[in-house]
Amino acid sequence: MPDASATSRGKVRAHRARLRAQGLRPVQIWVPDVRVPSFIAAARKQAKAVAASRHANTDQRFVDAIADDILV
Repeated sequence: MPDASATSRGKVRAHRARLRAQGLRPVQIWVPDVRVPSFIAAARKQAKAVAASRHANTDQRFVDAIADDILV
């Protein structure tokens, strides 16, 4: 039987123990899969709706201003 510390499970367990010792904890986050066709279609539909809005130019200036503040 292989040494527990040499197995993948043992390595992961040791790695997680070191992280916990540093005061960290694991968190699982589920996010949309941006590669699926349904997500792409919905994003495209929303982008077109925003672009067609009478507020599109004002909204874009706002987004640009925020981006400038973040990137500086």
